[in-house]
Amino acid sequence: MLQGVKNFFNGVFFGVGQVIPGVSAGTIAIILGFYDQLIETISHFTEDWRRHTKFIIPFLLGIAVGIVAFSSLIQYLLTYHPFATMLFFTGLIAGIIPSIYRHVKENSVLQTDQPAQSMQLKDIALVLIPIILLVVVVAHLNTDTGDIALVDVDLPVMIFIFVIGIIAAASMLIPGLSGSFVLLVVGIYTLAIDAVSSIRFLLMDFTDFDLMWDIVRVLGPLGVGVVVGVIVMARLIEKLMEKYNREAFLVVLGLLIGSIYALLMEPSLLRNELTMLIIVMGIGSCILGAIISYQLSAKKL
Repeated sequence: MLQGVKNFFNGVFFGVGQVIPGVSAGTIAIILGFYDQLIETISHFTEDWRRHTKFIIPFLLGIAVGIVAFSSLIQYLLTYHPFATMLFFTGLIAGIIPSIYRHVKENSVLQTDQPAQSMQLKDIALVLIPIILLVVVVAHLNTDTGDIALVDVDLPVMIFIFVIGIIAAASMLIPGLSGSFVLLVVGIYTLAIDAVSSIRFLLMDFTDFDLMWDIVRVLGPLGVGVVVGVIVMARLIEKLMEKYNREAFLVVLGLLIGSIYALLMEPSLLRNELTMLIIVMGIGSCILGAIISYQLSAKKL
């Protein structure tokens, strides 16, 4: 019973980590001590489904509570304080970069049994390639999808959301990356937050079938994509982290650096007119976000 309650609250924190870009749910799982159990459950569920079910059911319930409870707050902040909120997300992502780089350096020492050396040409390429991809591709995706409302979601957008769900699933299992970070970078984060936060209105009136359909069109393909991504990618990520840990985190490093550019180009960043107070609040929130993510990632990453 107590273990089930613990798994539930672990799920709540994991779910909150999914909502906030830059807060890695994988890192939260490491800090709270259930990362290995999570990967094992996903990768080897059929081998001992009774034991794994005792973990996964309360854990999934906790995730749902964490996501739904926190999405309304995020929606409010993005609506009324977009500049400070987006800079807070930027700070969260920037704050984890030193810990990722330190992990790469320490992993290099473990693999070679020699003092840490400067990055080689291959290492630089592994960092630069995702940066270039994000700068070149993501700006276009952001432009095309950033202004989509719930009522505007059509079949092509649903297919796009499904594919992004698969990618987000892989991201949320890798320490240092966030599933919502992927949604934010490609421009559908606000859409997903709107869909989740709208659930509270549906709970008040289950006969609002138009709202139900609007929510399903977003969360349906996103949820299916996440499930497919978790099932397909969990074992691959498990082996990737075992055999190519350093290389994987070099790519993560590049993704995080490139995503800062993508976030600063986000249209919602300049939704309201900037005043000196808004700018100061934005800078302060960016610094606060960086401190929070640095402290979290520095503990066990």
